[in-house]
Amino acid sequence: MSDPIRQAVAQLKRLPGIGEKTATRLVYWLLRAREGTAADIGAALVALADGVRECTVCCDLTAEERCAVCRASRSEAVICVVEEPQDVLAFERSGEFRGRYHVLHGALSPLDGISPSDLRIQPLLERLRSPEVREVVLATNATVEGDATALYLARLLDPLPLKVTRLAHGLSVGTEIEYANAVSLARALQNRREV
Repeated sequence: MSDPIRQAVAQLKRLPGIGEKTATRLVYWLLRAREGTAADIGAALVALADGVRECTVCCDLTAEERCAVCRASRSEAVICVVEEPQDVLAFERSGEFRGRYHVLHGALSPLDGISPSDLRIQPLLERLRSPEVREVVLATNATVEGDATALYLARLLDPLPLKVTRLAHGLSVGTEIEYANAVSLARALQNRREV
C-alpha cells in the first residue's frame, strides 16, 4: 500500500472501536488540521512506547518508576485489585478510595489463553507480605472473566490473615469499571462484602 491515506486508515482501524468510516474521518480531519497537528499526535504516540512503564509497586502505568498514587501519602492497609490501569482512573474519579491499588493487566480467560501466569498476581502476593496490609478489595469487572478472577484470587488469599472483600453489585452485570459513573463506583466501594 503506497497510498498514505489508505495506510493511515488501515493503521487507525487497528484501534479498538475504530472502524473504516471513523478511521477515514480521522485521517481527513488530520489532513485539514493546522500544520504540525499530525506530527504532534505522532510524536505523542511514539512517546508512549518510550516513556511509559509499569509502576514498580502496583503495576499501574506511569512515566515514573513509581506512579502518583504509590508516591502519595495514602493508607497501606487496603489494596484495591483492579483489572486494568483505566480502572484506577475510574476509582480515583469517584474520590471514595484512599488506599492503594494493584493492577492485574487483565482477567482470567481460558478461552483467550489468559491464565494466572499472564496476570500480575505474583507481585500482588509479594505486596501482601507486608504486615500493614489488612484488606484486599477484589474490584474486578462484573463479567464472567472478572468474577472468575475474583474467585481465583479469593481462594488464593484465603490462607492469609487478611480480610478479602469484593465490590458490591452496585455496578450492573457486564459493566466495565472504566465506564462506570463515579456514584456507582462510590456505592460499590461503600457496600463491598467479604468473600
